[in-house]
Amino acid sequence: MTGLIVEHRGPVCLLTIDRVDARNALDAVTSHALDAAITAAEANQEVGAMILTGAGDRAFCSGMDLKEAERIGAGHGLIPGRGFGGITERRRTKPLIAAINGTAVAGGFEIMLACDMVFAADHALMGLSEVKRGLFAFAGGIQRLAAQVPRATALAMIMTGELLPARRLYELGVVTEVLPGDQLLERAMAVTQAMLGHSWQAIRNGRELYEISSGMEIGQALAVGNAWGKATLDSADSREGVAAFAQKRDARFGQR
Repeated sequence: MTGLIVEHRGPVCLLTIDRVDARNALDAVTSHALDAAITAAEANQEVGAMILTGAGDRAFCSGMDLKEAERIGAGHGLIPGRGFGGITERRRTKPLIAAINGTAVAGGFEIMLACDMVFAADHALMGLSEVKRGLFAFAGGIQRLAAQVPRATALAMIMTGELLPARRLYELGVVTEVLPGDQLLERAMAVTQAMLGHSWQAIRNGRELYEISSGMEIGQALAVGNAWGKATLDSADSREGVAAFAQKRDARFGQR
C-alpha cells in the first residue's frame, strides 16, 4: 500500500503524504506513487493546480525513509529524470503549491523548494539534515538554496544540518506565507482556487517565463517575453479579459 492520498477538490488536486508513523518520510513505493499522481494531474485537463501537504501536524515530509534505506539501500525514491518524489527535477506545466504542516527536512525540504508557492504552519521547521547522515542534498536542495538564499545562511544550513523556523524562511523569501496550523490547508486551498479563477494559460505562461528568465541575462529574457507576449496579446483569454474589464463583469476564461 502507498502512503499517498489523492483527492480532487474542483480544479485542485490535493496530494497528502500519509505516513505519519514515519514522519511522512517517502519510501520507494510512496515516492513512485507521488510521481505517478503528479503525472496524472499534469495530463488531466480538469486539473489546474496541485497542493502537496502531509498528514498530521508534526511533519510535512522528513525525506527518504532511512529505515527502508538501511534494508535495501539509499536512493530508491529517486525517479530518473524527475528526482525525489518525482518532483525535485521535474519540468511541470501546472502550479504546485506546498502546504507545510510540520517539519520539512532533507528530501522533504528539497520538495518544498521545488514548489511554486509555500504556505507554512507557524510551528514548522525546515532544513537540510543530510550532512548528519553522511549525505548531502544533491537532488535540488543545495542548488535551489544557492539561487534563493544568501550565501552565509545557505552554507550554514548545508554544512551544519540545523533547521530554521518557518518565520525565518519567510523573511528570506523562501516561504510565501506563515499562519497558524489550523488555518494552513484552508488558506492554501483558498489562494489556489482564487488563482484558478484567472486564465490558466496566462498562469502557465507566466510561471514558465519566470523559470526561463531566472537563468538568462535581462536582455535575452526580455526578448523571450516579447516573443511570447505578441501571441498572448491576441489570445482568446486576453480578449475576454479586456472585454470583461470594459463591460464591468467577471471574465469567463476558457480554462483548458
